Amino acid sequence: MTLLNKLFHFVLFITKKYNIDESHGLSHSMNVLKFASEIYEEEVSTYPILKKHEKIIYVAAALHDMCDKKYMDQTHGINEIETFLSDKMAPNDNNIVKLIISTMSYSTVKANGYPDLGPYSRAYHIVREADLLAAYDFDRCMIYNMYKKNADLEVSYKDAVTIFNNRVLKHNDDCLFITKYGKKKSLVLETQSLKQMDTWKRLIKNPVL
Repeated sequence: MTLLNKLFHFVLFITKKYNIDESHGLSHSMNVLKFASEIYEEEVSTYPILKKHEKIIYVAAALHDMCDKKYMDQTHGINEIETFLSDKMAPNDNNIVKLIISTMSYSTVKANGYPDLGPYSRAYHIVREADLLAAYDFDRCMIYNMYKKNADLEVSYKDAVTIFNNRVLKHNDDCLFITKYGKKKSLVLETQSLKQMDTWKRLIKNPVL
């Protein structure tokens, strides 16, 4: 079995074990990994050191939410990830993956700033930005709220709008992207997000529904 298959099998295992809903489950893991790959491909020619960090980037991107404190004790989740990776990566690479996923969340960055990961800083930002790009999916935000709000669509929509207005749509104003790809792609995704918001607004107000 390839490492990629093993990573996604682990994601499925952890999501079932901790009842992680689909907003932070397999599809999100896949999307973040794809964004990380796209950022990496644009960055590697300028920062050739990333060739040595490619595996770290992809593993961290795939597993980043498998220790999310919204669903479990973060330290315990990180320890499970470390154990899973113990026979799949060198100890130092395993440690860097842990450092990335434990410091990359929006709330952690807003509270503490960026960690000093030395030569791995660019790898860190690739994974972090990939997760930020995935956050532009308004439907995903609604799905998370529906799981938390007992499937009340209108309340979930209003909460998602608040999150987008206060956080997601301010990613660029808050200077959270440092890569050219992240800055460019975020503007495209922002436009898509606004269209998603308008579509749900119309559907919720549709009298036939």
